[in-house]
Amino acid sequence: MSKYHEMPGHLIRRAHQASTALFHEHMSREGIDITPFQFAAMSAIKLNPGVDQATVAAWVACDRATMGGVVDRLVEKKFVERTVSPKDRRARVLTLTDSGAEVLSHIEKVAARVQDEITHGLNAEERETLVHLLHKVSQNSPK
Repeated sequence: MSKYHEMPGHLIRRAHQASTALFHEHMSREGIDITPFQFAAMSAIKLNPGVDQATVAAWVACDRATMGGVVDRLVEKKFVERTVSPKDRRARVLTLTDSGAEVLSHIEKVAARVQDEITHGLNAEERETLVHLLHKVSQNSPK
């Protein structure tokens, strides 16, 4: 067997594929049209109502242009409202709509089940170690 199959980068990619597939499967089963990225953006907005797009992009580790598209889709779905910032007319601030907050509450419950399925077979200590190590590895990304 090739050493490739033991490389952390390969295993992280495979884990990402599995977690994304599980997320989509569960959301589809619930009749929710949402991506993991959209979920991350909505979660950030929920924690910081009135936050600007650039800050959400930084929090979910993506570029501004990509976040613009993510927010466009969330606005189209009427989950997020985008308005001009009262502090800086060039900036756009984001808040969850009532329907966005309602669907996010449901998504959070489904996402918790997804996390349990992703880490199936790990005990609580192993899961905590995995999360700790993934945090450390994620700090290695380019700034």
